[in-house]
Amino acid sequence: MKLLSVNVGRPRPVPYTSQPDGLTGIDKQPAGGPVRVTAPGPKGVGASGLAGDAVCDTRHHGGDDQAVYAYAREDLDAWERELGRPLANGCFGENLTTDGLDVSGALVGERWRIGPRVVLEVTAGRIPCATFQGHMGERGWVKRFTRKAATGAYLRVIEPGEIRSGDPVEIVYRPDHGVTAAMQFRAVTTERELLPRLLAAGEALHSETLAQARKFVAQRQD
Repeated sequence: MKLLSVNVGRPRPVPYTSQPDGLTGIDKQPAGGPVRVTAPGPKGVGASGLAGDAVCDTRHHGGDDQAVYAYAREDLDAWERELGRPLANGCFGENLTTDGLDVSGALVGERWRIGPRVVLEVTAGRIPCATFQGHMGERGWVKRFTRKAATGAYLRVIEPGEIRSGDPVEIVYRPDHGVTAAMQFRAVTTERELLPRLLAAGEALHSETLAQARKFVAQRQD
């Protein structure tokens, strides 16, 4: 298992974002050298966990629970076949394009060591938005992505450091609760009856998902 590329985005104006300034950093490009990875701070204040990577909409993106976004090259290849066009590393807005790793099937709380120092922890799947649809230029993209549920994974930074393309990825911890990034995604989008099952992942869950699952359970008990 390894990183095929580490991808960062620069702000650029587009007509399809809801940002008041019209900027997005979704168009990620592979970095030519090492990239520093650190915890960026709380959502709304912190942005990307990768140095030099733009997060323009901090209302919905970035922050400690979404510091890094990973997507499997294998899933990009499957989308290439479905869409009938090439998809470059970083084109889904992912910071890490991986090889040999089941990213959407990763367990919430699973920890990856990347290179000699960096440790990241899976928190959630990625929710598609209108900016993603506009960037892809595919009609009905949000619904298609949601239906497939090959979400990739958001990660928080446990141990900071530098990473680069070609670094090995090692799973150093895997919990036994069975809550995957894809399950978390389905629970908050199309299968809300799954929300109580997410609580097995505890504090490893994205904080917003944890609050949502707890509220759902409490309402059912009233």
